Amino acid sequence: MVTVAFAGQEKSTIADENGRWEIILDPMEASGEGRNLVISAENKKVISDVLVGEVWICSGQSNMQMSVDAVPDIKALETRAKNIRSFEVDRTVALSEAEDVMGKWSDDVPKSAVAFSFAYFLEKAGDVPVGIIQSSWGSSSIEAWMPKDMTEQFGYFDTIMKDFDADTVSQNRITKILEKSSDRSNEDDIFLRRQPNILYNAMMKPLAPYAVKGLVWYQGERNTRYISGVPKVNKDNWFHKVSGMKEYGDVLKAWVSRYRKQWNNEDMYFMVVMLPGYGKGTVENPKIDPNDPTSQSWAWMRESQLKASELPKVSVINTIDLGDVENIHPKDKLPIGQRLGLEAAKKTLGKEIITDGPILERVERQKRSLIIHYANVDILKTADGKSPKGFWITDESLQWKPAKAKVKGRTVVLKSKEIKNPLYVRYAFSGKPDVNLVNGADLPAYPFRTDTGDE
Repeated sequence: MVTVAFAGQEKSTIADENGRWEIILDPMEASGEGRNLVISAENKKVISDVLVGEVWICSGQSNMQMSVDAVPDIKALETRAKNIRSFEVDRTVALSEAEDVMGKWSDDVPKSAVAFSFAYFLEKAGDVPVGIIQSSWGSSSIEAWMPKDMTEQFGYFDTIMKDFDADTVSQNRITKILEKSSDRSNEDDIFLRRQPNILYNAMMKPLAPYAVKGLVWYQGERNTRYISGVPKVNKDNWFHKVSGMKEYGDVLKAWVSRYRKQWNNEDMYFMVVMLPGYGKGTVENPKIDPNDPTSQSWAWMRESQLKASELPKVSVINTIDLGDVENIHPKDKLPIGQRLGLEAAKKTLGKEIITDGPILERVERQKRSLIIHYANVDILKTADGKSPKGFWITDESLQWKPAKAKVKGRTVVLKSKEIKNPLYVRYAFSGKPDVNLVNGADLPAYPFRTDTGDE
């Protein structure tokens, strides 16, 4: 018999033959008052200073892992933070699904700049304690965080896993690295985190079914190496064996659904951080014009990421106005944390806040112009008071030309002397677009394209 007592509740259950048990307490009001949670069986364990609030998992690769210390304007918030707790999952791997996870709760703020700033703004907007479970690792692909049974949904992942399982050299190397405990070289560290599936096994699966409101996902850079398809690899670029940008969206949607199944929670909310501006292309075409709407750029990844919003209770946080043309690890993380925090307060706590920028509603053709109608706008304007930037239009030739754009009410009117019969438009569809279109809350308009081609 096991009994749990907390905040006036007391519930009991019987442990199974393996000593496993679970008790689900009734929902309770958020509270910043630290109280004791008492577990009684043959002995008694007291977990002290337990708060009740919103718990979120923050996961992804290096931009999620980036330290608070690396971002001064987020570091400055530390002294003003309250009622924020953190649990950082130790970075390791497992060749099979693990039962336990290594880490501990702390009353320190999360070490991640994005995770902390998200928690900070959520706590302020929601007036509720926030607990962050940080589980991220630099240069990891989405495949690293996928459970093995997703091979049943995706043939490419099935191939990847069959190759991995048959690779006894890598398996043995992983085992030897893990035996070193914490004494790992940087080369060993990179080798572990760039493998498929085994991060999920060690760093995500054991977290379920911890009661969480949702998961923030800031990942995708590893999957931008190719526009489409899984390339053939050799011993030098083995870590390129991941899905391409065009496939990523379908994988991401299935991944969200699979995680909800793992947590047995269809209401589990997901917030995907759109990849911000970056001026380099793919492995095949690394040097690009960061404003060119036809280059093999991160625009294709953002389009894939936006597919996730087709699912209920999924938000894609717009970062198209952020980023660095040369640095894959930009420092402008504060707006990301703020947008995440406000979005969570609105979508999961019911706060009345404007959290999204203008979103394409429809396109109207009118003589030699295209009229872009926007939803989610009280006021449509530009951040700098100049004409809107980042719009390109084309006709049947598919020769894209920059458009002259003008705000008219809640629409943008596009023209080009070079395009007499415009048919399609692309907005902010490039690696590092120069954009300025915002709403009254100064939130950026979402990127889009209306053509369906692959070029």
